[in-house]
Amino acid sequence: MSKDLNKSMLIGRLGQDPEMKYLDSGAAVCSFSIATNDDYTGKDGGKVEQTDWHNIEAWGKLAEICGEYLTKGKQVYIEGQMKTRSWEKDGVKQYRTSIKAINMQMLGGKGDQK
Repeated sequence: MSKDLNKSMLIGRLGQDPEMKYLDSGAAVCSFSIATNDDYTGKDGGKVEQTDWHNIEAWGKLAEICGEYLTKGKQVYIEGQMKTRSWEKDGVKQYRTSIKAINMQMLGGKGDQK
């Protein structure tokens, strides 16, 4: 029997301070985005930089830790699962893909922000 795998591993920097909220059930949810950067040589021989943004959601105790310790510019390692939600707004189907964080590791030294 084959097993499926849904695993994402990212190292990037927070684009803004995390948004912390608590649901009516009391569950903690922390949302933030991180940027990952890559560069390559373009057709003209010049260096081209590319930034991708990733939406991250942490739940429970991990959410509380992220909300307390993460700040804009902080470099982090995120491990999690890719999730896509859909909903309808004004008759148009909307989609949002995010990473449900399972593990978070703060990287860099104290005050290390770029």
